[in-house]
Amino acid sequence: MELFAYVIMTNHVHCILRSKIEQLSDLVRDFKRYTSKQVLKEVATNPKESRRGWLEMVFEYHAKYNKRVDKKQLWTHENHAVELSTNEMIDSRVDYIHENPVKAGW
Repeated sequence: MELFAYVIMTNHVHCILRSKIEQLSDLVRDFKRYTSKQVLKEVATNPKESRRGWLEMVFEYHAKYNKRVDKKQLWTHENHAVELSTNEMIDSRVDYIHENPVKAGW
């Protein structure tokens, strides 16, 4: 998987990826699975993480309302994945995601 652009907002993430995985839904699933494991592991084991208790409480709270999740949930099941098939689409989306924090006042 190649990551070309991303923006992490307070309540959502934008990213532009390329992968050999043909089904977009499979790519999103694998991305969420991998990043969830890495983020949850980092929160649990990083001695410098001062928000550990709060973050774990939030992850556990959201997992309670989802039968498909065991103990902790990082991502929602919704997403707005879009296949970008031309260079113009890619350029437009890169501009959009990089302007997103500016429009939000960051």
